Amino acid sequence: MKLSQLLNGIEYTLIQGNPEIEISDLIYDSRKVEKDTAFVCLKGYNVDGHKFACDAVGKGACALIVSDSVEAPEDVAVVKVGDTREALAYLSANLFGNPAEELTTIAITGTKGKTTTVAMIKRILECSGIKSGTVGTLGIIIGDEHIKTDNTTPESYEVQKAMRAMVEAGCRAMIIEASSIGLKWHRVDAIDFDYGIFTNFSHDHIGGAEHKDMDEYLECKALLFKKCKTGIINRDDEKWQEITKDCTCDIITYGFDKSCDFIASDDKLLSKAGFLGVQFKLSGKRDMNVDVAIPGHFSVYNALAALSVCASMGISDENIIEGLKSVAVKGRVEIVPVPGNYTLLIDYAHNALSMENVLTTLRQYEPHRLITLFGAGGNRPKVRRYEMGETSGRLSDLSVITEDNSRFEDVMDIIEDIKVGMAKTDGKYVVVPNRKDAIKYCIDNAEDGDIIVLAGKGHEDYQEIKGVKYHMDERELIADILAGK
Repeated sequence: MKLSQLLNGIEYTLIQGNPEIEISDLIYDSRKVEKDTAFVCLKGYNVDGHKFACDAVGKGACALIVSDSVEAPEDVAVVKVGDTREALAYLSANLFGNPAEELTTIAITGTKGKTTTVAMIKRILECSGIKSGTVGTLGIIIGDEHIKTDNTTPESYEVQKAMRAMVEAGCRAMIIEASSIGLKWHRVDAIDFDYGIFTNFSHDHIGGAEHKDMDEYLECKALLFKKCKTGIINRDDEKWQEITKDCTCDIITYGFDKSCDFIASDDKLLSKAGFLGVQFKLSGKRDMNVDVAIPGHFSVYNALAALSVCASMGISDENIIEGLKSVAVKGRVEIVPVPGNYTLLIDYAHNALSMENVLTTLRQYEPHRLITLFGAGGNRPKVRRYEMGETSGRLSDLSVITEDNSRFEDVMDIIEDIKVGMAKTDGKYVVVPNRKDAIKYCIDNAEDGDIIVLAGKGHEDYQEIKGVKYHMDERELIADILAGK
């Protein structure tokens, strides 16, 4: 594509060079520059891409997209823009043929619930025959293809590339987790979202290289509602008016408040061996009884967000009910089918706060025993281990302490630190250092009515030991144990 075509719709100044040169690709990592590419100089947390402009030219870049002055040979085109991150979004959209125009686009922002809500929407759309691609914490998922990403919301180039792949794979919708950082750094610019969803707002991502304070954090989340046509808003959240005060979109609300467009009531927990969920009555714009296959009262809010957008798309009650009743989120209170009258699940909880949340939720189901298997990461602050030990000791009937990405530390040293926190409680525990052996211990000793949670790994499929990542998927370990391997 010609440089001038890539720059369509972008305000820029051509400092030097020929705007009609052919560009083979856009690159923002100087290590990946190849001949005839355009190098976009991004300013990151610690690194400024402008410092690598000369290196990029040396590797064959024929154009530089900059916001600061750089020196370059006369035959290299230099284009100056106000913000290279913002420009990257529009350059990428042009490069990939504006794929967002060929998809129903849905973005979700909020402190909690994004990953689960994405999964719920995807499942409902699947039940209605609409193939969808997703972008978020679990990576980029297009059909059976799973691409790992470094960030919840990847750089705009990856987002646009993913959307083009979704279109080519036959997808008709794209659902993305729009993190506050992703919104702040223009990663979802150049997309006029059909729907934006606000789940909730609480303290997170403050300090360091993220947000300077809660006000900025809120402002960044609110940006989504200047980038979408319809906003789907949790009216029960105390910040909902601040999120929407400068919005440019139509607003649809959900919650337990009777003034909402989609209203939940009469919520109650559902429990049987191998199934934990929640049930509620929906009224307002739709009337139905809803069962959700994800435990905890909080699942009602995620389900409301998902069904509100799907109902607004015209999805039938039947498909919404079927989707929510059969949804599963990899690594998020994910139930693994097992023989026997107990419930086994996998969850990503890997610190005291997330462990507190999941164990408190599971306690509400009044299990015969709540058994928690967990470890702690090596080369991380020891206080996390103490806190996790104390949390599990306080909330579990039995803790099974094991390994979890020990990295360069000895697993037994980590376990000793966990026991320090455990000693502050009356909680019972056993130590089984090898994770597969620990899972086998839980399965072999399960009793009727138990809930067993394997905490810490979630969607991860590796174990990191002495700097090496070994393949390890807990679902595979469970299958091997049940098969007697």
